[in-house]
Amino acid sequence: MQLALAQLSTHLQKGLSPLYVLHGDEPLLQQEAADSIRALARTQGYTERSSYTVAGAHFDWSAVLAAGGSLSLFADKQIVEIRIPSGKPGKDGSVALQQVAESARGNDSTLTLVMLPRLDKATRSGAWFAALEANGMSIQIDTI
Repeated sequence: MQLALAQLSTHLQKGLSPLYVLHGDEPLLQQEAADSIRALARTQGYTERSSYTVAGAHFDWSAVLAAGGSLSLFADKQIVEIRIPSGKPGKDGSVALQQVAESARGNDSTLTLVMLPRLDKATRSGAWFAALEANGMSIQIDTI
């Protein structure tokens, strides 16, 4: 589901979604939106955080998929952050992101944040992005 950046604080007052996709050209606004989501998550018991930066087509997605399905001994809830600076996850990444999107539905123990640059129309119409939007909140951060 798409959500305007201006509506994020109102949305967060109603509770967290298990999946957020932040994409756009304004890194500071993207960081502030992610900080708002993380701050609320901490108050709701999300005590562990894992961050993955996808650097090229040969990224090992198995660690990301495993992180979403496992908690440490001491954490009840976790945040999994996936940063894709290029905006192109590749073939394996496309499949993995679709799995991440499916596993996010109804998952109250893992909060997933996917951070992307501004995406062109072709990328936004891809199967992986459509799966993320269908199962979570998509926030486009436009240039000021």
